[in-house]
Amino acid sequence: MQLRPEQLAAHLEKPLAPLYLLHGDEPLLVIEAADAIRATARKQGFEEREVIVVGTGFKWDELFLAAGNMSLFGGSKLVDLRIPSGKPGREGSEALQRYISTLGPGIVTLITLPELDWQAKKAAWVTALSNAGVAIECNAPPPARLPQWIAERLARQRQSAPREALAFIAAHVEGNLLAAHQEILKLGLLHPPGEVSLEQIEAAVMNVARYDVADLRDALKAGDTVRAARTLEGLKGEDAAPPRVLWALATEARSASAPATKQRALLHAAKIDRMIKGLGRGDVWDEFLQLALRLTQPRTR
Repeated sequence: MQLRPEQLAAHLEKPLAPLYLLHGDEPLLVIEAADAIRATARKQGFEEREVIVVGTGFKWDELFLAAGNMSLFGGSKLVDLRIPSGKPGREGSEALQRYISTLGPGIVTLITLPELDWQAKKAAWVTALSNAGVAIECNAPPPARLPQWIAERLARQRQSAPREALAFIAAHVEGNLLAAHQEILKLGLLHPPGEVSLEQIEAAVMNVARYDVADLRDALKAGDTVRAARTLEGLKGEDAAPPRVLWALATEARSASAPATKQRALLHAAKIDRMIKGLGRGDVWDEFLQLALRLTQPRTR
């Protein structure tokens, strides 16, 4: 059986399957899924857990011994098998396929792997494990869906945020779900349930750096070319994340009053976005400056 990470909570309301296979490119989702399975195992009477880590020189007999030795307390047992390399080798592949035939009552097996490439996903041992239990691929959401993912996480703590604020958090964390998770938890500690404004989120997310994108947005709104240029130089010196800087510039470009200025500025922002993604050549920070000049100069004339 194949499940998505968001389907796991409903699944765990039922008796546990004999085997769970977790893999994917997002450590946060893998950790959360594994923690949820372990917590449910405890609730359902699996009183003992044995952790097995596959490393150099590992003997696969240890897995069979762990499954064969029932809990010292006479209860059920969770076998927590971790394969950090994601490659059990020929001996391990054969052992895992044999192991499936030993699955029985009183034992739940949790197998954790890193991200698997397309060849590994088609391997006989992966297919066999997936068919014998529940497989969950824990991959990060695509960039376009990250704001929605953040909104769903905020909803868990009875909070919400406007679309612009969700986009700001997404740009700030640059696709790092663990960083996004930390920022969301921070908002839960700082603010009560309900909607959290963009200004509140900016204040919570900003680090202690001297320069920040909020300063850049203020300069752009004021049409202050000198301040905008100085702030960009400061952000560059502090190694600010280019996606965050582009987010601030693009946000102000969308609010430009003159239609022609708005269109040219958004096209310029799209060009910079391609450069950040490695799809175009040029100096990103020089382009940031040129775009800032485009956004502020018409207001000073």
